[in-house]
Formats: sequence, structure tokens, C-alpha cells
Amino acid sequence: MNKLKEYINSHELSEIHPSDIAKILKQLDDKDFAEAIQLVPKDLVGDVALALPDRYFDDVVESLSVDELSHAVTELESDDQLEFMQELGEVDKGVASQVFDTLHEDDRLEITKLQTYDEDEAGRYMQLEVFTAFRDEIVQDVIERFAALRKANELENVQNLFIVSKDNKLRYTVGLDNLLIFDFSKTLKENIAESGDSFEPKKAYDRDEIKDVVHTFEEYDLSVMPIINAYGILVGRITSDDIYDLIIEHATEQMYNLAGVDDEAEEDDEIVKAGRKRATWLSLNLLTAIAASFVIAMFSDALESMVALAVLMPIVASMGGNAGTQSLTVVVRQLALGDISQGDAMRIIKKEIALSLGNGIFFAIIMGLIAALWFDMRMLGVVIALSMIINLLMAGFFGATIPLFLKKMDIDPAIGSTVILTTITDVVGFFSFLGLATYILL
Repeated sequence: MNKLKEYINSHELSEIHPSDIAKILKQLDDKDFAEAIQLVPKDLVGDVALALPDRYFDDVVESLSVDELSHAVTELESDDQLEFMQELGEVDKGVASQVFDTLHEDDRLEITKLQTYDEDEAGRYMQLEVFTAFRDEIVQDVIERFAALRKANELENVQNLFIVSKDNKLRYTVGLDNLLIFDFSKTLKENIAESGDSFEPKKAYDRDEIKDVVHTFEEYDLSVMPIINAYGILVGRITSDDIYDLIIEHATEQMYNLAGVDDEAEEDDEIVKAGRKRATWLSLNLLTAIAASFVIAMFSDALESMVALAVLMPIVASMGGNAGTQSLTVVVRQLALGDISQGDAMRIIKKEIALSLGNGIFFAIIMGLIAALWFDMRMLGVVIALSMIINLLMAGFFGATIPLFLKKMDIDPAIGSTVILTTITDVVGFFSFLGLATYILL
């Protein structure tokens, strides 16, 4: 806690960053945390709360009064206000309702407006605070107005001026760097006409899917994007910091899904909830393991007559599983990044099959020689070599087709892919190895 005091006392309020405070708070125990949160400047409490992991939000709520929480919300931008109120509602609906009732009418209207959008719509993530001007305004007047808004702290993180018509329809987007080299004595319209540059805005609709907006940000390396409604009226903006958070959130969700765990449950401190989610996937994995065991049981006589088969059998399944996971991970990630189009399926499948087949042949030769020398059985080397080629070939094929199929069915490719693939590579690996061994060796 002393470290937090030193940090706050040694910095001007304008120099304090919420993330730096959050780092210090995360190092404290529950008792010190409750005292330390009171030291945080009231204007920054909301930003600090959102910078902390979700599990700390309960402690923030318990440590602050309704008035303090209300002030924290007031100091946030509209999109962050919505996020804060959502998390507050998850912690305590009663307190959230009290805080909402104490907010200024404008804040309540903005939060309510953003709540009308679905979780997957761009409008849900936009800021309603935008800097606009009309085409016939003098540049000098626009800059003076912007300076006044910044000094009053009514605008933050502004990179672009949005030029609108009298009915608030978006016409142009001008970066502040371009605005500074305009002729200050002329109108925006005159400067745009004389510059010869294109100021056509790269925009999105409020009902567009947010994942498409994320891809546009990545594709064009944008810092901000204006959001319009179906009538072309400017309703807000989405900034790169929000997009960055969404990218991290989606990447984390995919990693958790590939591992068969739930991202929301893992971020919570409730062990029972997280354990129940994990148990669901482990139960499914148990069923798939039993299926693989049935395949092994079919060849119990072969295993009893040749111990070498039991020794080598896990190698085939393991190599297939790892090769399939490589293909699966690559395809899932490329789908998430939008690098695979609808007509790309065959190209991806052919590529993964070729890679898996090439690796299959290479490692089949190596393992075949090792098995032949190890057990002094030439044909045993042939059996495991053929089995590895078959299994790695199937691993590459299914590692590519499973996520592509799930995507076509409008299911997140990361969900369930690993369990399905592991089942296939285990069953194919055991069946091909033991089947070939029974046919060739016994």
C-alpha cells in the first residue's frame, strides 16, 4: 500500500495511468486492497476497476459507496460506462440499480442506448462522444472549439474530425494531422476540394457484426472508425484500444476452448463453477478414451502374443495427435483472423494433407528403422511405418476439415475440435497399427 501512496504522491493526476495503479493493487491482499482503493483518485476509480481482472471487481464494489461508484461511472467514456454497469450488475443488481438512478440523465440515456445493441453488434462497443464539424465551418473555428473541448476534458483519445451534413450524416473523415496543414482561414469544404486527397471515411454500421469491424481495423491498420446507422447518420466511433481488447479477449477464448475450458469460469474465483465446466469436457474425453480402449480390446490376442506392440502402440497415437493438433491450431487461428475465405477450403485441406503426409513418411522411416533394430524384427518396422503414415495423413485431413466444417455450421471452430480430433487419431492409430500387425506379423 505504501508503494501506491508513493506512486500517487509522486505524479500529477494527469500523469497517473490506471494500468500502473492496477498493477500495484494486484499485489495486495484483501485487507490492504480495501484500504488502497480509497487512495485512488476518485476520477480514476472507474478506469482502474476496468483495468483490473474481473475477479477484483467485487472488492472494488464492496470498498466504495453508491455515490463513489456513481462518480466513477460519470468519469468514464460511454462504452466504458456500459461495461462498468454490466460488471456491477453481475456483482450486485441492487447496487447497480441505485448507481444507475443517481447518474445524470444524459449518462443514463447513453448507457440505455448502447444496451439496445446485441453483444455481437458494433454499436455495443462504440463511444458516443465524437468530434464533428460541418463542411462550411472555418478551420480556425473548428480548432478553437476542439481546444476548448479538450481543456474541459469532454473529449479524449481524438485522432479524427468527422465532417457531417446538417442532418448529421457522415461525409468525410479528416485526421488531425491533416487538419493542422489546412488553410485556417478557409472552410473545411474548400480545403478538402483544394487538397486533392480522398477523405472518404472507412466506416461501419452500428448493426454490423463486431468481428467484421475487428477484421477491418486489422486489414487497414485503423486507429478509429466512425459508426453510422442505417440512414447514414453518425452515431459514434470505435477506437483501436477497444479493438485491441476484443482481439485479446477472442484469442483467450479460443485458447481456452481448444483446451476444453470455459474462459468466463476460469476468470472467476468460484472453484465449483470452474470445476463443473472442466468436468463436462473431461467427461466427454473419458467417453472418447473408452472408444479408443474398445479398439485396443479388439486386438487383445495380438497384444498378448507380442509385447512389442504394446510398447510401440502409444507412439503411433501420440504422433498422430500432435500432427493433428498442429493442423487444427493453424486452421482455427486462420479462420479467426479471416485469412480463409469460403473458396479456400480445398486449398487448406490439400496443404495440411501434404504437410502431414510428408512428415508422416519422414518419421515413419525413422521409427521403422528404430523398431526393426530395437526388437530385431524387420516387418515390425514396416508395420509401424505404414501405421504412422496412415495416422498422420488422417490427422492432417481431419485437423483441417473439422474446424472448417464447424465454421460452415456456424459453430466456433475452437469448441470441441480437440476432443473430436484426439478421438479420431487415437482410434485410427490403434486400429491401423494393431490391424496391420495382426495381418502381417501374426
